[in-house]
Amino acid sequence: MIKRKLEVKCPHCKKKFNYYEGEFRPFCSERCKMIDMGHWLNEGYTVPVKGNLDAELDFDEFEIDESDQGFGNFYDDKEQ
Repeated sequence: MIKRKLEVKCPHCKKKFNYYEGEFRPFCSERCKMIDMGHWLNEGYTVPVKGNLDAELDFDEFEIDESDQGFGNFYDDKEQ
């Protein structure tokens, strides 16, 4: 059996470890994995946006057909 080896750095603590032997990959340990999960849950990771995103969206351009309430018409048409 060939043992694969790929040295990588943990995205959190930068410690080097063998990727194929890591139980918590791409992290080196459960601690680093949970710290990263905490960042996601607290919305710590964001995508930078230039300008005011709310000002760029024009919700008046969308039309809503209020005659169709829910999916009732969709399923009724399919059964006929």
